Parts: sequence; C-alpha cells; structure tokens
Amino acid sequence: MNVSRETMDRLEAYRDLVLKWNKSINLIGRGTEADIWERHIQDSLQLLDDAPSGEHWADLGSGGGFPGLVVAIATADLPEAPRITLVESDARKCVFLREVARQLDLNVIVQTSRIETLAPQNADIVSARALAGLDQLMGYAHRHLKPGGGCNFLKGAGWEQEVRDARTHWAFDCQHVPSHTRSDAVILKIRGLSRVE
Repeated sequence: MNVSRETMDRLEAYRDLVLKWNKSINLIGRGTEADIWERHIQDSLQLLDDAPSGEHWADLGSGGGFPGLVVAIATADLPEAPRITLVESDARKCVFLREVARQLDLNVIVQTSRIETLAPQNADIVSARALAGLDQLMGYAHRHLKPGGGCNFLKGAGWEQEVRDARTHWAFDCQHVPSHTRSDAVILKIRGLSRVE
C-alpha cells in the first residue's frame, strides 16, 4: 500500500479496533478476519484515486467503515481532505464509527439514519460496498448526489448483470475498473446519473 507511515499507523489502529469490536458487533464476517488487510482495507483503498480534495464524500451503509472510514483515514493528512459523511442505520455500528473517529482524530460525520429518510447530502462522491443491488443503489445515490456528482461502488461477481438491470430505470455513464484484490470484482465509476423517464 502506497501510504505514509502516519496513515499506516492509523490503519493498523483501525484494524485492531475492528477486530476487537467484531467480537460483539458483526462488523466483518468472522471468516474474513484473517484477511482483513486485503479483503477489506486494501479493497477500500482502491477508491482513493477519486477522493476529491476539500469536497464532500458520502458513504452509504458504512457498517464497519468500509470504504468510507478507510478513505477518511487515508486522506486525513491532506491539506484539503474531503469532508466525509458515514451513513449507517445500525446504532451500535455508529457508536463504533464515532469511537474510531474520536481515537484517530478523523474529520467525519456519522449519521445514524436510514439512507432513504436522511436529508439529501449534496455529495460530490457517493460510495457503497456490499450494500444493495446496483438498481437500488442508484436510487439511494440519486437522492444524495449533487448535480454533476459521481458514484464509486465496489462490486463483485455478477456486476455486469447488475449494470444491465439498472439501465432499465437509470441512464448513466459507467466505467468499470478491475479490482486489485479480487479477480471477479470491479469498481464501478458512475457519472451522469439520471432517471429514465
């Protein structure tokens, strides 16, 4: 991982907190604890190329903080780090997210809310990982994107069918970038999102 020593220290502290809290709250699958670096942290770090300096990033269904909290950690030392909002409906997970933000001194806002009832976030970038099918994600994202904003979604096998299904209800430009952590996974970069009339 091409990150600074300070960022690596924060990521290691975050990893330790995830593993500690995972004993009582289901933040990641127990079977993936041994692979937390590659499966969860490095996977999330792939979104850094699109971290807009000084702009607003909204992470939907943040859960244990993947990818939003990882992006916040990795951009914490930038002169104009993005303002990151983590949206999660599970109150216990929100306690975890706030505790990580406090301990690591991160500039994040944690919203304990359902995505569909939260006030529109007017975000430059909306991200999500393992949250919902692409068609449903588009509805969530459309509510919270600013005009001209874009989406970054981490998707696994079956992403091509999801894109075809989503085009029934949505018009969008889609670039797929192969994942560095899983051979069957991609990052979907969605721009120009609008509803099909």
